[in-house]
Amino acid sequence: MTLTTSPRDSVTARHETLVQEHSAHNYHPLPVVVAHGSGAWVTDVEGRRYLDCLAGYSALNFGHRHPDLVAAAHRQLDRLTLTSRAFGNDQLGPFCAELAALVGKQRVLPMNTGAEAVESGLKVARKWGYEVKGVPADRARIVVAAGGFHGRTISIVGFSTDPDARGGFGPFTPGFDVVPYGDLDALAAAVTRDTVAVLLEPVQGEAGVVVPPGGYLAGVREVCDNARVLFVADEVQSGLGRTGDVLATRAAGVDADVYLLGKALGGGIVALSAVVADDEVLGVLRPGQHGSTFGGNPLACAVGRAVLELLADTGPHGMLASARRLGDVLHARLETLVGHGVLAVRGAGLWAGVDIDPRLGSGRAVSEALARRGVLVKDTHGATIRLSPPLVVTEDEIALAVDALADVLATDL
Repeated sequence: MTLTTSPRDSVTARHETLVQEHSAHNYHPLPVVVAHGSGAWVTDVEGRRYLDCLAGYSALNFGHRHPDLVAAAHRQLDRLTLTSRAFGNDQLGPFCAELAALVGKQRVLPMNTGAEAVESGLKVARKWGYEVKGVPADRARIVVAAGGFHGRTISIVGFSTDPDARGGFGPFTPGFDVVPYGDLDALAAAVTRDTVAVLLEPVQGEAGVVVPPGGYLAGVREVCDNARVLFVADEVQSGLGRTGDVLATRAAGVDADVYLLGKALGGGIVALSAVVADDEVLGVLRPGQHGSTFGGNPLACAVGRAVLELLADTGPHGMLASARRLGDVLHARLETLVGHGVLAVRGAGLWAGVDIDPRLGSGRAVSEALARRGVLVKDTHGATIRLSPPLVVTEDEIALAVDALADVLATDL
């Protein structure tokens, strides 16, 4: 059922005016102002409910206000929230040990945002290159993939191929070589004696949920092994259950040297990210060489531990099994729309990129039409929309979202 539009003197309009007048214009949100969330649903300031099929770009993998995560946050709020790393806290050690065990590595560097995890991973890779591999000072190079998205710091946007992300922000940090995603020959050709790492998303999220060709990640692993180069997997969006596995890289049968995690690690409650690797890599950091005031704070670590407990359930009713089963449902339903306003569907688990026939309209227009029908998604790169509902979504809710998309393509554009 299509939601009625609100008058311009509505509560929504007043909030939009405040943002327009007082917030930097670095986002172009849909005309929805959310005030409450529970599970896979949110309610706006007008009292209208929406099925959230974006889930904070995977930051809300476990839904809004998951009771186990909220309880962990409340317990820690009553005890201790921050010490900085000038002192220890009783949540940091257990969090690092539990995350290291889940990922199968030896050490964890806790940070806050996904971009911080990526920047930290880049610094660590360079230092490893100098101290362990023996690359001459200030000559380290890192191979990255076109179409990738790793955050919005100066270093990161400098190797982005998105003109909106990099335009007007130069000069940029040197030392990065960009190759086409999925092209093993190009990647191998870009690796030199000065290359210290290859940084890739196992599934490119912002690019439209682009899954690499079969065997690509295994080929990247082989190139890195042959050249003694670190394979750094950015799993900020793809990790922690989104594809139905703890790590999308591992789902492809490949183990990276370094994992970059974020978003869902904080349960949609706090900002929490991490670099996870073995001693040989993270051991290059020494006191004073890297840090963060809030990185590893007890509140974030307490919530992160509750997230890890949810992911530890590998049984038939756990989060990972649910993501795999419902992911099959999502993709099967979306495939029925190919040829009916949809050109192609890609993805893994509860994550899909849907290419809309541009003759019908843009991804933005489809997203706006879906919002009027009570379903929230996000567009990217013209005529593509992304669906990443929380792992707590139900089969009926998936049907509701796909049926709404079918109706939009048939009647609203």
